[in-house]
Amino acid sequence: MTYKTIQYKVEEQIARLTLCRPEVSNGFNIPMCEEILEAIGAAAASAEVAILVIQAEGAVFSVGGDLVEMKRAVDEEDIGSLVQIAELVNQISLALKKLPKPVIMLTDGAVAGAAANMAVAVDFVLASDKTKFIQAFVGVGLAPDAGGLFLLSRSIGATRASQLAMTGESLTAEKAQEYGLVYRVVEKENLPKACRQLIKRLLRHSPHSYRAIKELMWKSEFEQWEDYAQLELALQRKLAFKDDFKEGVRAHFERRRPHFTGK
Repeated sequence: MTYKTIQYKVEEQIARLTLCRPEVSNGFNIPMCEEILEAIGAAAASAEVAILVIQAEGAVFSVGGDLVEMKRAVDEEDIGSLVQIAELVNQISLALKKLPKPVIMLTDGAVAGAAANMAVAVDFVLASDKTKFIQAFVGVGLAPDAGGLFLLSRSIGATRASQLAMTGESLTAEKAQEYGLVYRVVEKENLPKACRQLIKRLLRHSPHSYRAIKELMWKSEFEQWEDYAQLELALQRKLAFKDDFKEGVRAHFERRRPHFTGK
């Protein structure tokens, strides 16, 4: 497959998936989501791939949903396309969690919205000390997607997960490590070295062990995801048609605080 929004390369047992839309802060649109899913599937199916590494071009890892696309959808009353993105990002998180191989994510800058929840779905996050994780959904009148609350509550506890989702407060890399969301925090220039060190460690062990570990984790903690995903998408669909969502998107582009009315 020829990719237009990401890069996907396999070298020496390592598949590298790179987000390549820095001009929109690596925001997710439908083509990008579909290409990410294709790449994850390729990594899962290839006997040559032992580990998947996810990284991004630019100063921002990802703002989550493409805000330019959100503005277009709001202006053109094309909310259905946004619902499709919500469905796709959940599929991405699900695919990452079910991938029977270790998944490493390298983060720098803002990791917001769906991207922040994908970070919870991978096995290891190596974060620069400038990384900030943001549950940005309340700022535009939405609720967490990409399996966010399902994953977060199991990782850091229900109360902390709810607080982050309700406030939209950013979580520093150091705090995220304290919470257990980040494996290691390093300076930006040391991310490649930290990744090489972790890859070297992981390649020492049998891929059969990783497959079994991830299968057991799925069975013990995540088997109810499909039921949760149906509710998440249904609620997100309702929220996307609310006036508050449209106000949140327009306020972002007008660089002002949104005025939510509950409609």
